[in-house]
Amino acid sequence: MKLTQIKPTTPSSLGMAAPECLISKVGKVVFGQFDGPVAALGIENFSYVTNMDKPASSLSKYLDFKQFQFVSIVTPEYIVAVAIADIRYLGSAFCYFYDIKNDELIETQWLKLGSFGYQMSHSPMDGVAYINSRKGEVKFIIEQGCWHLEVKTARLVVNVDISPQVLSLPIAMCTPTGYNGWTYTQKHNGLNVVGSLSIDNKVISLEKALANYDFSAGFMRRETSWRWGSINAHFNGSIIGLNLASGVNETGTNENVFWFNGERHPLSPVHFDFSYLQRSGSDLLAQNRWRLYSEDACVDLIFTIKNLRREKINLLFIKSNFRQYLGYYTGTIIDNSGRVHKLNNVIGLAEDHYAKW
Repeated sequence: MKLTQIKPTTPSSLGMAAPECLISKVGKVVFGQFDGPVAALGIENFSYVTNMDKPASSLSKYLDFKQFQFVSIVTPEYIVAVAIADIRYLGSAFCYFYDIKNDELIETQWLKLGSFGYQMSHSPMDGVAYINSRKGEVKFIIEQGCWHLEVKTARLVVNVDISPQVLSLPIAMCTPTGYNGWTYTQKHNGLNVVGSLSIDNKVISLEKALANYDFSAGFMRRETSWRWGSINAHFNGSIIGLNLASGVNETGTNENVFWFNGERHPLSPVHFDFSYLQRSGSDLLAQNRWRLYSEDACVDLIFTIKNLRREKINLLFIKSNFRQYLGYYTGTIIDNSGRVHKLNNVIGLAEDHYAKW
């Protein structure tokens, strides 16, 4: 990655202190981007109403709240990705490891009906989320904003702490969603990884490992979709992280951020340009090049797909069409200080997802 200087084109600070509780005791939601995570969501305070402005039932308030948590770890040899989702009707989870050299992806999935066999954390700062079965167990432990990940399956064992660079801040935000909902999203890339990871009883070095996490929750649209891109990488003694998204948090702000050695640089909205016609094809790798770009030219990347994790759920009330891609990013990112970061075949993730929940 090469650095050059140009005039800054994007804001350099978010500047809004995070509220202690996202929803006040009188039911008001605090919207905006925050300089740090909130301690509590305060879901019990939320005055949920229907689209016709009538008080929603307790059952509707329970069922319409959705949440998911995600972590990925990038090493020179492997990528590991782990997620737990609670959509109330059921809980689901997946974990996979991707062998970069051999282009091989091995995954484990969990599906739980109702609310049995899994748990979510309702605080972005402190809490425990887990899912388990005879296939194994996934657990996220959050303590004072730092994440701990445990995974135990037949082939993958992970026990790591994930923490930010010194003074690095996440993207933490809440936006209105649909007519009567809201979404809280907290993400952080370019994080340190310490602990142990083994695949098929082989110990994987974490010396060059980096990670990111995603804590998202709220009263999201009944029918929704999003595109997403992510990078965690070492280059010439520097650490970069990138989160780009389109489809959920676009009401007055966005969740696009670039981290350079832990320093957070907010970015403008981005377009995800790829052939939507290829979604229905049998070979989902055929359309293997995406372009991710912003109209202010601060982001202009080509993502070349190598592999993917996919899942389709098509039930009466629940539908999910999920594709998470693994591949390489090439192009430029201009940060808030005007530095031009030229990327060449940087490994990362991308996602294309439709959900009805």
